[in-house]
Order: sequence, then structure tokens, then C-alpha cells
Amino acid sequence: MQKIQEMNVENDYVDQLYEIYLKDPDAVSLEWRQYFQSLVETRQCLVSTDIDIEHECKQALVKELVYAYRDLGHLHARLDPLGLTPMPSVPELESQYYHFNAQDMEKDFLPDHFGDGKPLKLKKLLELLKQVYCQSIGLEYLHISNQDEVRWIEDRLENPVHREVISLEKQKRILASLTAAEGLEKYLGAKYVGQKRFSLEGGDSLIILLDELIQHGGKNQIKEVVMGMAHRGRLNVLINILGKSPKDLFDEFEGKNHDKNYSGDVKYHMGFSSDVRTPGGDVHLALAFNPSHLEIVSPVVTGSVYARQQRRSVGLRSEVLGVQIHGDAAFAGQGIVMETFSLSQTSGSGTDGSIHIIINNQVGFTTDPKDSRSTYYCTDIAKMIQAPIFHVNGDDPEAVLFITRLAVDYRNIFKKDIVIDLICYRRHGHNEADEPSATQPVMYQKIRNLPTVKKIYADYLIQTGIINPEDPDKLVANYRDALDKLENPLAPLVKEVVSHPYAADWTPYIGHDLDEKANTAVEISLLKKLAVQINTLPDGMTLQPQVTKIIADNRKMAKGEIPMNWGFAENLAYAALLNQNFDVRISGQDCERGTFAHRHAVLHDYQNDNTYTPLKHISEKSNITVIDSILSEAAVLAFEYGYAAAMPNTLTIWEAQFGDFANSAQVVIDQFISSGEQKWKRLCGLVMLLPHGYEGMGPEHSSARLERYLQLCAQDNMQVCVPSTPAQIFHLLRRQMLRKVRKPLIIMTPKSILRHKLAVSTLEELSQGEFQLVIPEVEVIKNNDISRIIFCSGKIYYDLLEYRRNQKIQNISLIRIEQIYPFPLNHIEKILKNDKKIKDIVWCQEEPQNQGAWSFVKSHIEASLNGSQSLRYVGRKAAAAPAVGSGKLHVKEQQELVSEALS
Repeated sequence: MQKIQEMNVENDYVDQLYEIYLKDPDAVSLEWRQYFQSLVETRQCLVSTDIDIEHECKQALVKELVYAYRDLGHLHARLDPLGLTPMPSVPELESQYYHFNAQDMEKDFLPDHFGDGKPLKLKKLLELLKQVYCQSIGLEYLHISNQDEVRWIEDRLENPVHREVISLEKQKRILASLTAAEGLEKYLGAKYVGQKRFSLEGGDSLIILLDELIQHGGKNQIKEVVMGMAHRGRLNVLINILGKSPKDLFDEFEGKNHDKNYSGDVKYHMGFSSDVRTPGGDVHLALAFNPSHLEIVSPVVTGSVYARQQRRSVGLRSEVLGVQIHGDAAFAGQGIVMETFSLSQTSGSGTDGSIHIIINNQVGFTTDPKDSRSTYYCTDIAKMIQAPIFHVNGDDPEAVLFITRLAVDYRNIFKKDIVIDLICYRRHGHNEADEPSATQPVMYQKIRNLPTVKKIYADYLIQTGIINPEDPDKLVANYRDALDKLENPLAPLVKEVVSHPYAADWTPYIGHDLDEKANTAVEISLLKKLAVQINTLPDGMTLQPQVTKIIADNRKMAKGEIPMNWGFAENLAYAALLNQNFDVRISGQDCERGTFAHRHAVLHDYQNDNTYTPLKHISEKSNITVIDSILSEAAVLAFEYGYAAAMPNTLTIWEAQFGDFANSAQVVIDQFISSGEQKWKRLCGLVMLLPHGYEGMGPEHSSARLERYLQLCAQDNMQVCVPSTPAQIFHLLRRQMLRKVRKPLIIMTPKSILRHKLAVSTLEELSQGEFQLVIPEVEVIKNNDISRIIFCSGKIYYDLLEYRRNQKIQNISLIRIEQIYPFPLNHIEKILKNDKKIKDIVWCQEEPQNQGAWSFVKSHIEASLNGSQSLRYVGRKAAAAPAVGSGKLHVKEQQELVSEALS
């Protein structure tokens, strides 16, 4: 006590320290920690001894009480509409815990900024605390370290000035939204009996939430909203939020209007876009197409939002908002959620905050919450980025409205993610054909007897005299009549989508196929100029010695003094595209230097770690972004897919650290990259760089699993290439942008041949050539002497070439197939026709026989053979693992297969 008097510290400062201590004792100094501990133990006070000690001690306890409600009040909030969730014991929320007696309850205390800051009777304060923190809203926000955010949230909750009165018009709009939500489900249930629709029933308040998010957001500078969600409630959102035509939805139920050129997708995976009127102007809405993998759409949406934000000036990027709608079990159970959160604040992927909405059905398919996660709430993962979490009872529409406005305002001010946990229930089973009472009998007995949220709210409005008793039935009849007439229920709000200045134009890329040619050559004078630019450093910049040598070698390559390697040609490809005003984005775990230190697109000063990106200075009209991403494959690849699908004029590249690691993102490859166009008619020009090649580095650092991509190839859905020279990667990357074709491009990139003495090119090959689908024999061999043709791809070519030279073999031709899909059948047929007297045709690969390209190319090459020719395989035997773990055994295997191919 004496110490405080001597320091003459203001009480407000001590109060703040005390609150910090209550939240985290280690956050204050040892001296203060010891003092506050003694305060708690002895219930002493923090002010001078000439004031009533007892009252001041109790004043300190009141502050503890207020803090307890802020911190723990959510545990006693009425969040579960079913009333099945037992409330834990929280003694800190009871007055008895602080030894308050009946007389204390009638005394005035300063409530620590609560309300208007004036003294309150303790009894009244307790009532207000329960009203704010223990009704239909439960808040978790004290895990946030930024005290400005904490104070802002508390002020919005506790200060009556911010308790906006809901107007009669807004209350009627809530009822209309609930009527629409319930009305659509009942209509579909009656019209299409037994068909899956993944009903929103039980979570009807989602429609109120989204409507208010759009309307309040539009009033507060939001111009574009990109949403991702799984199948639960999707049809309802399509009709009642985005304004999709009921006729189009009914046609989908009835199997009409199917385009025979596309596979299509089920109706509850489909996306949509529209423009919606709001008080602040039109807001463009886009609901992303989504497969059944639930959460995988989250990073796709984030990438799309980031792309759309980049099309705006820096000060306007927050006008684009990402909204991610999750299920409770998936949010807690799928690691992609954590990965997406991890991306949210990074410089190359942050989107100024997303709003996450959880449709909390309190059951995962048939799994109870206690078995679907190991945390109290499904939302606990969001604390990793200190996102505030607002739990709200879905049967209290006005609470949902309040919390939605709070979330929108928080995101706009603090540019951070926020989570709304809409606690509701699932009135039917996982789908309408599922009987849920078989696994959750108690829950569904309760649900069967529970009135819908529309009825609950309609009864409330009738009881308060806001509407007449007959009004709810009129709303139901009007909505049903609109559906019967195939009229759009949102006709007054939804407008036809019109092009706006920030929209991406995909029309130039529709109707083009992969046979299209492109002039990828660049004049040699321009190449030399660009080569100088990308190897020029700022004055005074010092590079690490090995990087210094790379730059020095690059300068020699630019002059033609030494042959050109892979890294030089790749960077030159980017420079040439930037010079033509294409943007470039490269993302992956080691992209700045390249996993194998071949790229060095971003240079680091050896003295101070300042960075310099020479490619950024090619053109003022274009830009390159090179990002060392978080250590994730799935979320980052999904993000880049979403980005590329919104940026047709940007060369968007994801590079795997090792090609093998892409298997961590297999769901993105299967459900978006390889099939997005066939399912949803969505074009995307994403490039995947996958280091691939057998150098004795073991099973997980050898194979990019070429066979998996080839197995997914059909209907010209993507390109799979294995370029083997620097000139080839130069022309291939340029072809990706210069053709009016936007299809995913999968490239098996090299490791050891990045610097192989034979894997070199010249400036002339860049200035005169093009990407060769097939590279024929490059050495002089007389056709009459050839007795065998070996087809191959990638690194094995150089092993074969060196062996052939060393053994002075003159009768075997080596032909490289550089594009495996679409397979260059005409080229192969021409080669075999010209050499039809050659009977022995070989496919040689490093990969085991059940892997690599063999299974795919076999039928294509065989179809090109004449009657007397035969095709055989040379390579490793079929194996479960991609490669052996012993370097010595690898060398032995490699020597044997090369020898067999050429013997």
C-alpha cells in the first residue's frame, strides 16, 4: 500500500494493470504481480488508507465480477435452442463467490466503464451483466492481446448508446426472411419428395444473418461479397439471398437443361452470382462452386477475394469481403481450417479479414459433439489468430441481427477475421432420406416438439402488437404463390449482373482449345536487354557469395559466353511476360530462391537482409509477386486456384517444395484443378511446378506422382508437360499466357538437371523457337542405321544420352515426349511412319512400372505402331513405394535400366 502511495499512480492506470493481471498474471511485472496476488488473497484495496477500506475492497471485487462476466459469461449464456447442453458450474459469476451480502446488493459501485460509467447498485449491475453476457449471445474475446480491439468490443456490448433499437420495418423484414427460409424448404420437400436438398430447417436464421451482413455491409463500404459454403442450406441461400431463379432450381431437380458437353454437378454444389441493392449501393455477390469436401472451399474463396482486392486500388481493397460458411463438425475436424486461418494475416495472402459463419447443427452427420472434437466449442481453433468468437442462439433472430452488425463493423475497422457461431439444429437427418432418431433419439424427440424459429418470432411480433395475427399466414401464402408462378422472391432487390470496372473478363478465353498455337519467341535484342535488367543490382547491395556467383554466371549467359541454364531461362520467361504487361504470381514454400536455389528471383542483401526483386522493374504496367508461403500444400494450392480462377491475365504459379508433397493437396487437384471446368464451366490457368526426378533421395523426394495427374486427364481438361531444356521451360511458360487458352498446366520440373552440363540452351533457341511437344533425335544418326527407338521424358533422357555417347552406340534413337497430355499423337505417328522399318520400340522411364507415364502412354504409342512394330517397357519393376531409400541401390537400379534400354 505504501509503495502505491509513494508512486502516486492514477487509479485508472492501476485498474488497467489489474485487468491485465486478471487476464494474464505474467503480463505484469513481478512487483505488481505479487501485490495483486496479495490483494486477491486478503481482499485489500488499491487506494489510499484515508478512504473507507471495506468499500474500496468491495469495489475491487466488483471489478473482478465484471471481468468474470466478460471472460466467462458465455458459459452461462442461453445458446442452445434445444436446451440439451448442460451449463458448467462457474462460481465466479455468482455474487456469493465474492462474499457480497444483501446490503452490498443495494449499494452503489463504479462498474468499471460498464453502461454509461455512472455508479450502479450492485443488484442492477448484476442484472445488466447477465443481460449482456448471459442471454442469447455468448462472447469470447479476452484472448485478444490488442487492447484497442477488446475495448471496442466491450464498448459496443456494454454501452447503451450502441444498443440500436430494431425498427418495426426491420422486424417485419426479419419475419419475411424467416418465412422465405422455411417456405422454400417446405415447398421443395412437398414438390420433390425424398430428393436430397440438405435442408436449412433448424438453421433458418442464416438467411437473416446473410441478409443483414449484405445490407449493413453495403451501407458501410462493402461492394463485393464472395461466399463459400458446403451443401447444408445452399439451395436456400441461392434462392433467398442471391436471387437464383426458382425455375432454374426446379429444372435442376427435374434433370432438365443439362449440357451434354459437361459432366455438371449436383444442385447443392453449384455457384451463382448476382447484384443486390443495399442502402449504400449495389453489392456484387458471388457464391463459389464447392465440392463435397466441405471446408476445402475456404482457401479457394480467400484466393478469389485476394485477387478481386488486387484489382482495386490499395485504399479500396477492403470493399471486397470474404464470407466463409462452415459446419460445426467440419470446422473443428478439418485441418484445412487451421491452414486457412494461418494464411489470413500473411502479406501475400491476407484479405483484410473474413467473416466466418458456423451453421452449428450440434451434430456431425451422426456424431455427437463430444466425439466430434476435443474442445468445448467447435470454434476454439479460431483463437490461434486471436479472432473474436460470437456465439448466438439461432432461435433469437434479433440477437443474430445485432451480432451480424457487430461482426461487419469489427472486420471493417480492424481488418481481421471474426467468427459467428450460429447455434441451431438440424430438423431432419444429414439428408432428407436419413432417419436421425436412430442415432440421436433424445435430440430428435426434442426437435420434433420444437416450434420453428419463424413461428417463435411471429408469435412474439403478434404478442407485442407489431403485426396482426393473420399476417404470418399471408406471408406464407404470398411466398408460396411466387414459387408456384416461378417468380423470383427477391425481384425487388436482385439485379441482373452487369460488368463493373473491377470485374475479370473471361470471354476472350471461351471456346479455345489446346491445339492453339502461340508465338512465344522473343527478339534476341530484347532478350539481351531483359537479361541485363534482371541481373542488375542496386548500388551498394552485397549478395551471399554463392548467389554472387549465380548472378555473375547469369551475366555471362546473357552475353552468350556460357550456355544458358534452367534458372536463367525461367527468370527470362517471367521478364518477357512482364514486358508484355502480363502479371506474374509465384507462391510456394521456397519460391524466392527456389527449393534448389536455381531461381533467386528475390535477392537478399548479405549485410542487412534487405531484399530486391529485379523482375519488379521490368515494366510499370505489370507486376510480379514472389512469395515464400506458409508450410502448407492444401490451403496454399487452393488459395492459388481461387486466385487464378479470378485473374485470367496473371501467370499464377504454385511450386511444390518437392513434387511428392503435392499429395497433401490431392483434394484440390481432384475436385478443383482437374475437374472444375467439366463440373462448373470454370476456367483456370493455374500452373503447378512439381520437382520430379530420381537422384537417390528416397521415396518421398523423387516422384511428383506423374501417373496421378495423367489418370485425371480427359476432355482436354489440363496440360501435363515434362520439359527437359531451359528453352522448353521458357516457351512453355510463355505459351501459357500468350494462347487464348486458360487450362491448368502441370509441369514436372527437374532437380539435378537444373544445372546439368547437357541440359542447356542458347539465346537463339529462345528467340527463334517454340515449345516442342516432341523433341526428335538431336544427334546425327543415319536413319538406315537405326534399329531401335526409345521414347522417354525428363531426366532419364540425359542418363541415356551419356551412356549412349560413352558406349559409342550409333543405332538407337532417343526421342523425348515433352507434352504427355494432350498426347502428341500426330507427332508420334509421323515419327513411326517415317521409320516404319524399325521394329523395336521402347518406352523407358525411371519410375516403377505401375507409376510414371507408362500406363498412360502405352495405349497411345501402340495405336501409332504399324503391324510389324512392337512396344516394350524398360524401367523399374512395379513397386509400392516410388523409390528405394538406399542411394547405392538407386545407382545400381538406374545403371541397370539405362543399360537394358541401350543394350
